[in-house]
Amino acid sequence: MIEGLVEKTFIAAKHDALQRGLLGEIIRRFEDKGLKLIGIKMILPTKEMAQQHYVLTPEFIEKLGNNTRKAAEDKGIKMSETNEEIAARVRDWNVDYLTEGPIVAMAWEGFHAIEIGRKIVGHAESRQAPIGTIRGDYSVESYAMADSLGRPLRNLVHASGNNSEAEHELLLWFTPRELCSWNKERWKVMHKV
Repeated sequence: MIEGLVEKTFIAAKHDALQRGLLGEIIRRFEDKGLKLIGIKMILPTKEMAQQHYVLTPEFIEKLGNNTRKAAEDKGIKMSETNEEIAARVRDWNVDYLTEGPIVAMAWEGFHAIEIGRKIVGHAESRQAPIGTIRGDYSVESYAMADSLGRPLRNLVHASGNNSEAEHELLLWFTPRELCSWNKERWKVMHKV
């Protein structure tokens, strides 16, 4: 195998995707791309699990705070909240959203799996997600919509954003015994490995 190119990533079909009957479509898109499903289970997340999923790192706090503040300023709104207060508010919204119903947690493996997973899922704000992505095809959510309703984006699916997120999320949602190693014969044809 080509060292360093095969990655594992965490993908979660959120409860709104399940309510809409999109699980099969979500799985199909990852399989069609050539990724290998190595773990899957349905979970009703607890508040504690959701809080562990949404970790407030300094980088996340700064990025979210600055982006939120800029978006508000573009609308002529001056925010008094600190970046920490903004991040805590958004985290609380996301925790509430993730615990509203069952999710299907999935572990996928493949060449560039994290980057490919993000492309399949599409931009976090569905309005900006290209047609052909899960969010672009099945949602019209926008930041303005979420802000006006005082809630997070309801965007159907979660995908790990980088290697450290993927490692954290896979350890949170799966035990090592729940992840299956197997040979995907299709890779021999697709990649001549």
